[in-house]
Amino acid sequence: MEWTLVSELLLLFGVGLVTGTTTVLFGFGGGFVTVPVIVAVDAGLGDDAAHVAVATSSVVMVVNALVATAATDRGVLGLLRGRSLLVGLLALGGAAGAVAALVAPSAVITWGFVAYVTGTIVDLLARPGFLRPAGGGEPEPRRATLATGAGLPIGVVSSFLGVGGSVLTVPLLRRAGHPMRVATTLANPLTLAIAAPALVVFLAQRSAITADGGILLVGAVDLGAAAALLVGALPVIVVLRRRPPRIPDGIYAWTYVGLLALVAVSMVVTTV
Repeated sequence: MEWTLVSELLLLFGVGLVTGTTTVLFGFGGGFVTVPVIVAVDAGLGDDAAHVAVATSSVVMVVNALVATAATDRGVLGLLRGRSLLVGLLALGGAAGAVAALVAPSAVITWGFVAYVTGTIVDLLARPGFLRPAGGGEPEPRRATLATGAGLPIGVVSSFLGVGGSVLTVPLLRRAGHPMRVATTLANPLTLAIAAPALVVFLAQRSAITADGGILLVGAVDLGAAAALLVGALPVIVVLRRRPPRIPDGIYAWTYVGLLALVAVSMVVTTV
């Protein structure tokens, strides 16, 4: 095995450890963390690198979100009871966004990713309700109040850019009055609803990608990269779900924003 491949696998394993942590603590199933890394690792694919990164991130998101959801307290999951239409629209949007990602120019996905994450950061800093509760005081848990109609656009944007549903759902749930612990926990089953149909679309693609750079390409998915990421992520998810750390809500929210900024910068660095 060539040293370059070994170093890439070690890098992906290390990033997997990070995505396992962010899945549990911030609801990031792997999408917005893994896309910049896979773009760099699969740079040999040229213009196809962004497409492969988005498709591969869907594998990581599905598995991470599935494991995290299975270990989630049923009382928290109960907040989504009766929201089957919302979940259905998220799934429909996820499939539609995946189809769009397969035909869109690579630059649109890459810079759309950067623009969306940057816009989200500005919104979280500028408007009350995320870092500063809109009504004053500490946020209180309440029933999940995502608008049903928002499911379709959330699903489309999430799977098209590979950012993962949490980048859209956590701010919305937070502004609905949920503490970060609840908002990030609910992001996992919502991400699963988006990423699962998107993954089916990506795997079904009859890929014409032949350039060097992918570790183990199946359709538009680099299963080799996904496997390395998951080997690092899954043990972390299991451990942190059993013994979640206690983080003050305000620090929790600021850390979320800081991670968004870090990933936006990383994507620019790996692209330019």
